Amino acid sequence: MGIEALRNEFPVLERVAYLNAGTDGPLAGAAAQAGAEELLGEARSGRAGEHFERRSELSGLLRDAYARTLGCEPGEVALTTCTSEGLAIVIDGLGLGEGEEILTSDEEHPGLLGALGAASALTGVSVREAPLMEIAQAVGPRTRLVACSHVGWMSGRIAPAELADVNVPVVLDGAQGVGAVPVDVQALGCDAYAGAGQKWLCGPDGIGMLYVAPDLRERLDVRRRGYANLADPGTGLDARLHADGRRFDTFALSAEALATALTAAQILERAGWHAIHERAVALAARLAEMLDGIGRQTAPRAASTLVSFASADPIAERALLAEQSVVLRDIPGRPWLRASVGAWNDERDLKRLLDALQT
Repeated sequence: MGIEALRNEFPVLERVAYLNAGTDGPLAGAAAQAGAEELLGEARSGRAGEHFERRSELSGLLRDAYARTLGCEPGEVALTTCTSEGLAIVIDGLGLGEGEEILTSDEEHPGLLGALGAASALTGVSVREAPLMEIAQAVGPRTRLVACSHVGWMSGRIAPAELADVNVPVVLDGAQGVGAVPVDVQALGCDAYAGAGQKWLCGPDGIGMLYVAPDLRERLDVRRRGYANLADPGTGLDARLHADGRRFDTFALSAEALATALTAAQILERAGWHAIHERAVALAARLAEMLDGIGRQTAPRAASTLVSFASADPIAERALLAEQSVVLRDIPGRPWLRASVGAWNDERDLKRLLDALQT
């Protein structure tokens, strides 16, 4: 499938300029059908042995697909419910406490801030903020973990490459990274990377991934244990964790969600990740130019798929745009609207947004 044909996979684009993949990506018709077929099969056949074998098969296939998007081995990937769960697994698992510090940035999403707040309140670990673009230089003698965005959800700026050289573990919030821009966890030099399946990978809500490097994997306590992340659950209290990334797997993912996510990932793979990344980043840059051209100042950004721009009343303007079938989001606490530009978009969507802004 060529990149030009990708748009045809998403029914929503027939009537809407959908620029909101940073929240939830558009759902492909074939992906929705795959999930529906799993449910119908369960209704016809029940949910016994073959059903659970199917769930295991789908989990393995999705793990493989997500590993390819991250540039790592499947055994280094856990399947989670969302980015936030993956981040919490790493932060909780390090067992940090009083006298120690987690360094984060000044533009993080609540999905990361919630886990940091919990760690501070429950364990006494200190949390310090630094500007995202200066975070590598801000590592101090008490810093035990750097936790920040790969791509900032507010602005679309990309974390500095110098993070690969810091002498403490780094966990990246990849919610706006994986699927949107090229990701190679080895090249990034990060120790953990948590990503979302429902955003730029166009899967259903309730799917995510977590990469953990082998050295860090051995350091993390696994505080939640159940059937899914145990190698031999039938042995009762003596059951052992999986030796690889599956030890961090969430406890239950439905077959229908797995099938939807897998089909979505396969559709994108067929279009080609290089082509997807190149087209999406180029379209986002084009949109930023167009917005600047009509006097809508854009926020500082990098070569990403997010374009935030000035709005006098973001909430009201977002609602007005939605009435004109242009879907994007506002950024809480900032005088910005944010457009998320995917490879499935085209110049017609950008023009539709510009026309709506000028009416």
